[in-house]
Amino acid sequence: MIEAQKPLPLDGRAAFAKNKGVVMALLAALGFSAKAVFVKLGYRYGAGAEALLVLRMAFALPFFLLMAWRSGVAGGARRLERRDWQQLALLGLLGYYLSSLLDFIGLQYVSAALERLTLFLYPTLVLFISVLWLGKRYPAKVWLGVGLAYLGIALAFMQDLRDAGLGSQALIGLAWVVASTVSYALYLVGSGEAIARIGATRFAALATLVACLAVFVHFAVTTPLTALLLPGPVYLIGFAMGVFSTVLPVWCLNVAIRQLGAGKAASVGTLGPVLTMAMGWLVLGESLTGLQVLGAALVIGGVGVVGRSK
Repeated sequence: MIEAQKPLPLDGRAAFAKNKGVVMALLAALGFSAKAVFVKLGYRYGAGAEALLVLRMAFALPFFLLMAWRSGVAGGARRLERRDWQQLALLGLLGYYLSSLLDFIGLQYVSAALERLTLFLYPTLVLFISVLWLGKRYPAKVWLGVGLAYLGIALAFMQDLRDAGLGSQALIGLAWVVASTVSYALYLVGSGEAIARIGATRFAALATLVACLAVFVHFAVTTPLTALLLPGPVYLIGFAMGVFSTVLPVWCLNVAIRQLGAGKAASVGTLGPVLTMAMGWLVLGESLTGLQVLGAALVIGGVGVVGRSK
């Protein structure tokens, strides 16, 4: 009897090709998760929210210009109509300008871990919007997931209250981040049709370019140029935010979705809050307690129930 041959072990390149989608989804989650840590580091050098945001967008701008050109002119895409530009302007302002600005302000008051967990609630807000505006109905299991997620946020927030010592400051920060999450949820609700018509990569690039312009105008109107006279490390932080926490995760997520599908790519993305919590503890010296871990588990589990039940 001839013994069946065992499959030969994959070399590094073949293994990467086989698991490319998972690797890209992990890189996207890591990049998005590191953003809050970079912002908190920038604050330690005395940078303001507007200055950090304008540095992020300035470093990301050339890459998104290239992405827009390759997905549009070079890709032979159709000419955009007035309606397309109107949607791009509105959604770019909601999803990449307003949401980012509110988030950066909130990070002045709350921990990176709580910020990421709060932002992770956006599927539940999309759920509420679809019920209130579109009249959709969902089973009880979905609302159980929503309840678990918000219970988890409450537990994580309790730890921030203890660490901050000033409850009002933590409440202010949480309110800013919640507003950021609402803005991003509105962007998601409105982007589905536009993405289907324009294309995912082209839409992401053009919407981000709209946000870049809005950030630059906002900074010019509200902030003196002297706010950019910052220590050298802040510019390195801005570069890292622009490339590693903006351009790279957007590109990696698009690749992951093509390789795995949106559902599997999103499931890998659930590691985001855990990664932020770990980086906040290692890099920023933020607390890491059993209460926070339990809160994170409830948020991830609750959002997972909501995502699987749509």
